[in-house]
Amino acid sequence: MGFTIAGIRDIRSGTRRRGRTPECTAVAEFTGLWGWDVVPGARAAAGRCSCGDSACPAPGAHPLGFAEAVPAGATLDEAAKAWSLTPGAAVLLPVGRSFDVLDIAEAAGHRALLRMERMGLPLGPVSATPDGRAQFFVAPGAASQLPELLYRMGWDDAELDLRCPGPGEYITAPPSNHAGLGPARWLRPPSLETANDLPQARLLIGTLAYICHRSLSAP
Repeated sequence: MGFTIAGIRDIRSGTRRRGRTPECTAVAEFTGLWGWDVVPGARAAAGRCSCGDSACPAPGAHPLGFAEAVPAGATLDEAAKAWSLTPGAAVLLPVGRSFDVLDIAEAAGHRALLRMERMGLPLGPVSATPDGRAQFFVAPGAASQLPELLYRMGWDDAELDLRCPGPGEYITAPPSNHAGLGPARWLRPPSLETANDLPQARLLIGTLAYICHRSLSAP
């Protein structure tokens, strides 16, 4: 992707040096460092969506239809220029391109994350939403693989609060506000090592399914 350690410092200090917004700096990190596409998204306030549709089915949690994506590899200046066309937009990440996510309840996600770290499992970034979900970033293709993985591991008939958004869906990226409920945040932020070498879903599914099952069956 052509970045350097100095380039990382430039991007992360961009807000302070150039008056960039936190969202703009985040966009530059996602595109320039992690190699992810970014899409400007709607915001919500008082239950109303900034898209202007009074009957919007997902206030503050969908892309702005008129805005173009900022492609992977965009620089800080390119990100700033693109984001200036949609001031105040939320930062959305398209699922199914550079990554997929395994989505579970946040409380279960904390337990699973601790367990995986103790087990030494490979981990990518993990985000959390203000409505109580944890999202484990994994290599693309997980959405299509999930039913087969659960079947092979004996979890296909279990009641699990586990889903995997597929291509065409989006997640709200930190530090953006999600659906007017508050900011998304990182439980495990991306790094050069994790963002570009995401684990295969099969390595995490067993632990996530076990923790989800225990969480749902606990009194």
